[in-house]
Amino acid sequence: MASTPRHAVHESNAAVTQHLITHRRELHASPELSFKETETAHYIAERLDALGVDKLTAGVAGTGVVAEIRGERPGRSVLVRADMDGLPLKETADVPFRSTRAGVMHACGHDVHMAIALELARFVAERRHELPGMVRFAFQPAEEQAGGAKPMIDAGVLEGIDRVIGLHVWAQLPTGQVCVPPGVVMASADMFTLIIRGRSGHGAQPNLTIDAIVIAAQVVIALQTLVSRETSPVSPVVITLGSVHGGTAANIVAGEVVIQGTLRTFDEELRRHLLARIARVAEGIAGTMRGSSEFRHDSGTPPTINNPAIAGLVSEAATSVVGADAVVSFAPLMVGEDFAYFLEARPGCFFLLGGAPEGAPVVHHTPEFRIDERCLPIGLQVMTAAVLRLLQPD
Repeated sequence: MASTPRHAVHESNAAVTQHLITHRRELHASPELSFKETETAHYIAERLDALGVDKLTAGVAGTGVVAEIRGERPGRSVLVRADMDGLPLKETADVPFRSTRAGVMHACGHDVHMAIALELARFVAERRHELPGMVRFAFQPAEEQAGGAKPMIDAGVLEGIDRVIGLHVWAQLPTGQVCVPPGVVMASADMFTLIIRGRSGHGAQPNLTIDAIVIAAQVVIALQTLVSRETSPVSPVVITLGSVHGGTAANIVAGEVVIQGTLRTFDEELRRHLLARIARVAEGIAGTMRGSSEFRHDSGTPPTINNPAIAGLVSEAATSVVGADAVVSFAPLMVGEDFAYFLEARPGCFFLLGGAPEGAPVVHHTPEFRIDERCLPIGLQVMTAAVLRLLQPD
């Protein structure tokens, strides 16, 4: 683990750090699944209300919470987004603040994002007489289902907003470092379902059936050729078929198989092309083998792409906090992020906050996930410096 840069903590006092840790641990212990973040939303709204924000709205896009704090001088309007939902996992990390909800866990760092946003709101509220413009905080539901950002935008959360910003703690990036990509940050992420239909029958009489499992097996293999034989080798694409379910018994030919998968790429045009090809390839194979295929696009987000000019401002702000050597480059990630919808609608920036824990490496979305809490004050300081810069009227 990298040592914490000398610039990173000198302005952060013990009380602020304790607030951050308290928020993070209380939220970590009480995770809720997508669109079920009612207690999380209440926790957030209660603390924002205590700050005396200028406007507070709950129930946005279901369970979202939105707060506004207005400065007393002219300036730009900036939206800060923090996601709220957890994942359906049983936590195995041996920590005193482990999840108290069976089978639900903050395994991606959303508790960190909320804690930082709450303390940033405190900072802004206490200094509003010094600040230009307006900061709007959007605590968003259902990022893990890529389902919360668009409904919040549809509800008007971006009305009157000039710029947007968000962060994601990253457990493979050393604590003390931040990454502010000038362009692509993360891939598109589309979830789809293929339903392969045949005709069920006795296992001893396959000639009287149409075996959906055999059709599905051919579809699974063929879809991989969309990457290996229909996509340029220099265009990153991942097709993952993570769930295949079909059949009821060893001696019954299955009449239906359900395949669930994801598609990820950095190119929006390629994304649209491959979604169409997935449906067409499955339909063609199924039809050739006397069956049929139904394609369902369950959810999806476009690639997460920063505005280069805004990313440049955020990078300058981060450098002022952690130093130039700790603002690092990072290859775009194949994971998805529905903050992409905010970036499509307004110029903005999504940056990565290093939070690699000591010991064995950990991976997001796993029961062992954990972060180094020393990243919390660093993230707060970087986000604060970035928001103050983005508020300036230029």
